[in-house]
Amino acid sequence: MKKSLLTLLAVAAMSTTALAADIKPALVYGTGGKFDKSFNEAAFNGAEKFKKETGIAYRDFEPTGDTQGEQAIRNFASRGFNPVVAVSFAWTSAVEKVAAEFPDTKFIIVDSVVDKPNVRSVLYKEEEGSYLVGILAGMASKTGKVGFVGGMDIPLIRKFECGYEQGARAAKADIEVFQNMTGTTGAAWNDPVRGGELTKNQIDQGADVVYAAAGATGLGVLQTAADNKKLSIGVDSNQNHLHPGSVLTSMVKRVDLAVYNAFNDTKNDKFTAGVQSLGIKEDGVAAAMDDNNKPLITPEMQAAVDKAKADIIAGTIKVHDYTTDNACPK
Repeated sequence: MKKSLLTLLAVAAMSTTALAADIKPALVYGTGGKFDKSFNEAAFNGAEKFKKETGIAYRDFEPTGDTQGEQAIRNFASRGFNPVVAVSFAWTSAVEKVAAEFPDTKFIIVDSVVDKPNVRSVLYKEEEGSYLVGILAGMASKTGKVGFVGGMDIPLIRKFECGYEQGARAAKADIEVFQNMTGTTGAAWNDPVRGGELTKNQIDQGADVVYAAAGATGLGVLQTAADNKKLSIGVDSNQNHLHPGSVLTSMVKRVDLAVYNAFNDTKNDKFTAGVQSLGIKEDGVAAAMDDNNKPLITPEMQAAVDKAKADIIAGTIKVHDYTTDNACPK
């Protein structure tokens, strides 16, 4: 009996090892660099959390141009990596092609939808999180003028801007909102100098709070706001610590969850394909509050954000999604 039990335990241990060995996670970032302190770095943090908890290593790749994503995704799949996470809408067509070629491999794409039986598409309700930071911007502004600097001019980034504008107007009906996009190619995610120039122009027009939704370009936005003693709002990762006392808040987008869940679900044989949409209710987006921005947030501001969160979850506030009609209500 004792021998049988030992044999069973040995088989169980071998099975566990085999299961872990079957997991070879891989991650392909968007252009803009792994350590952009924003979107890509959030994905990296999710992968690192999985690695720390499980001891299972992963491989990743940083494309420097728009053509390298498909090469990396196909390369990982052909070498037996599973799952393969593509962290950018830019890799939509790449995932469509490669997922069809490797039907037994699980793929995850962030910020886009690929309708394949082996693909999980993770979307975020950026308009909801942006609405919250817009409320804070409107309440914090002394000039009645706030700004927005986006990265690549695409509907996704317009979605951030539109949610922000709705929140700012909810706080201050006659507020003026300036907006600029950095560019029309992937280079727009990694141009902090241009981000700073656009921010300075908005400040010169009277903006005293500027929200960046621009990847690494946003670092220039935050720096310029700090240099001019104005407030900024970070994005994707919690960027409050970059300029304590100057960053009003950050619109946190939990890309780390998408990556961590993808790796973990595959490991536990719980992977599901289809579309996931993460908003305030699902803890997918939020306005970051911590010791770095605590002095900037009044009790009235905190109460306004808490009420808006509750109302959005209850459905009494419906934040318009720009991507549904490519328009933002005024």
